[in-house]
Amino acid sequence: MPHAVSPEASPVEDSILPDAPVDPLVEDAGSENGSDESAENTTTVSAPPKKSNVTLKPEDLFMTDDEDDEEFPMSSAPSGEGKVEGISPPAVAIPLAASARYTDPEVMLAFYQRLFPFRPLFQWLNHSIKPSNDFAHREFAFTLANEAYLRYLSFPSSDLLRKDVLRLNPARFEIGPVYSTNPRDRKTLRKASTFKPIAKELVFDIDLTDYDEIRTCCDKANICHKCWNFVTMAVKVVDAALREDFGFEHIMWVYSGRRGAHAWISDKKAREMDDNKRRALAGYLEVIKGGSQSGKKVNVKRPLHPHLVRSLDILKDHFQKDILEDQDPWATPEKTERLLQLLPDKGLNDALRKKWDSAPGRSSSSKWADIDSLAKAGVSRTLESKALLEAKKDIILEYTYPRLDVEVSKKLIHLLKSPFVIHPKTGRVCVPIDPKKLERFDPLGVPTVTELLGEIDEWDALKGKKEELEGEVKKLQDYEKTSLKPYVEYFKSYVADLLRDERGVKRERDEGDAMEF
Repeated sequence: MPHAVSPEASPVEDSILPDAPVDPLVEDAGSENGSDESAENTTTVSAPPKKSNVTLKPEDLFMTDDEDDEEFPMSSAPSGEGKVEGISPPAVAIPLAASARYTDPEVMLAFYQRLFPFRPLFQWLNHSIKPSNDFAHREFAFTLANEAYLRYLSFPSSDLLRKDVLRLNPARFEIGPVYSTNPRDRKTLRKASTFKPIAKELVFDIDLTDYDEIRTCCDKANICHKCWNFVTMAVKVVDAALREDFGFEHIMWVYSGRRGAHAWISDKKAREMDDNKRRALAGYLEVIKGGSQSGKKVNVKRPLHPHLVRSLDILKDHFQKDILEDQDPWATPEKTERLLQLLPDKGLNDALRKKWDSAPGRSSSSKWADIDSLAKAGVSRTLESKALLEAKKDIILEYTYPRLDVEVSKKLIHLLKSPFVIHPKTGRVCVPIDPKKLERFDPLGVPTVTELLGEIDEWDALKGKKEELEGEVKKLQDYEKTSLKPYVEYFKSYVADLLRDERGVKRERDEGDAMEF
């Protein structure tokens, strides 16, 4: 039975925000990654938001280690002194039972209070340190612990987002587009057509369940280090295409928390793409087509497009190690027949089938080498070397090229799970992946929420001993005491680069306007 939201779970429960949802519709929470439901399918009724009194100074972009940050409180932070109107008070440590699980509401609340990076998230979605409609008109959707699904939520500032997250304590939340008007006000508009999405990050979704027909180590929601290499290959290929073919710079890859990864492209020209452009770009990257029962899945024109030439260059080494050796994709007679279907010559196929039937335990690496050795031996008079070479390239693409859920990428209205939320099945944090350290990323080593809260307790206990022996120790924000630290710091650096470029774009636009007569 799902957990209900406990009134005692949040210290700010009594402080109902003026823009909090009233009598929300309860409905299905949608897919694991997000939702693209239309406005007609879901309704939340709420009062219009009040303007925030919070003003952000440039020096507040990222606080130094010596400054107190209400978003990332210290465990010893005071609960009353220094309170500023409109700002959430520093969080107080919540005692957890020794048997607490990541699905428990008090665990989620502690995570949101002490570890979730609300301020960098705000700046990332707002594209500035000053509140703007890029954030205020952005849709959020909360999935509560009792499976209620609240859509069309919006917040003028990071602090109000934080307050509502602490008040409602969602199991997770998703991010949607920026709308032409405040999503909370959509029912007050005289013309429904004036409420429409106008911008959102371009997103891509890689899910290992789409590889089930070719991965042999795991299936369904299960993953291991061997099949995670499919995600590594996909990230390399898609990231290279987005940067080199389309000129995008601000690309953030995020671990889904279980069996995949999401790409968020935040360049201004990407955010402003309409559905037609998004559909075209997704089609550009889509090479694998057809379901598990279909025949040849790679049907590309010759000569190969430069994108595919580059992709093959990236993937060829992965094919030998990660596919032939680790996956051994043609170990069974059924899988071997699949390989033979992809080769262009019947005479060659007959010779290969005869050889492999006589050696049933032959590895996939050996079978791949057999193709060339028998072809050179002249087992078929009708075999064309060019056709065989093209077929082998198509086979490499079929077993290594990214299998994208392109429907996620085609529409502005699609919602996608926020970075840094907790995956409800694994308890792992949806952390960003540094592309420069892609090969070292370990999805099974990503910390769970209970591990992180335990790390804070361990650090605080150790700090107490150090203070007794060495005097006062430098105070740290809670995330700095945990294995979440490198992920938050990478996210902050990514956001800082984005804001730097956004200021440059705005400056160029302003200077261009000044030159017009």
